[in-house]
Amino acid sequence: MEIPRKINDTIYDLYTSRIEKEVLEYEIPKHIAVIMDGNRRYAREILGTDDINEGHKLGKEKLREVLDWCLKLDIRYLTVYAFSVENFNRDSTEVDYLMVLLAQTMREFADDPSVKEHQIAIRVLGDPDMLPDYVREAMDYAYEKTEGYNNYHLNLAIAYSGRQDITAAVRSIAQDAVDGKIAVEDIDEHVFSRYISTCDMPDPDLVMRTSGEIRISNFLLWQMAYSELYFTDVYWPGFRYIDLLRAIRTYQQRHRRFGK
Repeated sequence: MEIPRKINDTIYDLYTSRIEKEVLEYEIPKHIAVIMDGNRRYAREILGTDDINEGHKLGKEKLREVLDWCLKLDIRYLTVYAFSVENFNRDSTEVDYLMVLLAQTMREFADDPSVKEHQIAIRVLGDPDMLPDYVREAMDYAYEKTEGYNNYHLNLAIAYSGRQDITAAVRSIAQDAVDGKIAVEDIDEHVFSRYISTCDMPDPDLVMRTSGEIRISNFLLWQMAYSELYFTDVYWPGFRYIDLLRAIRTYQQRHRRFGK
């Protein structure tokens, strides 16, 4: 017999509240990074449409929800993999749509009253030279609108590559060594961390990937050296609050000894 939707929703709410209460009794990660995967498969398999842009549109809406959940749980940093360097290899029509969607997202978030209320700084990680002018303008708009905010941080990795990030840091260190600003013998991992794109924020405590794929896809390669990794079969547009709570609970259950 099929369970009525109202009863099913009530059971879900009770279960979610129970896990939320359990999670809030322990340490909440300060920085969560997410590989948002599965928009296209969600459109085809769940929505039953060949218009994959419908999946991307819902993925954008899901990001707003997840940001709200992070605020609720007092997670200070949220970094999401929005568009990789490799994603430029997709069909040009899809890439163009995603560029427009990303520009809209940054402007809408920057103008969101909740962003101002909670003092959420918005910034982009990646190579801006690879992006259209209107996307760079949206980046600048979001950065300027939220400049000075420091309570929470939303980082969008766009035209991002972990290897590219490391390579750029190496170039900067080499140039400073040539200019006499740094001695070669002083270069260590702490010095290197000052040159990476996320130098002014803590490394992610928890890195999640949706959609069932078990790989990190060139995301935050340097930064996730000691991050806990969590993979879920749920497609990004279908990601729920309870899925986030389960990921955090798993993080809390693992012993983080950092090699000790």
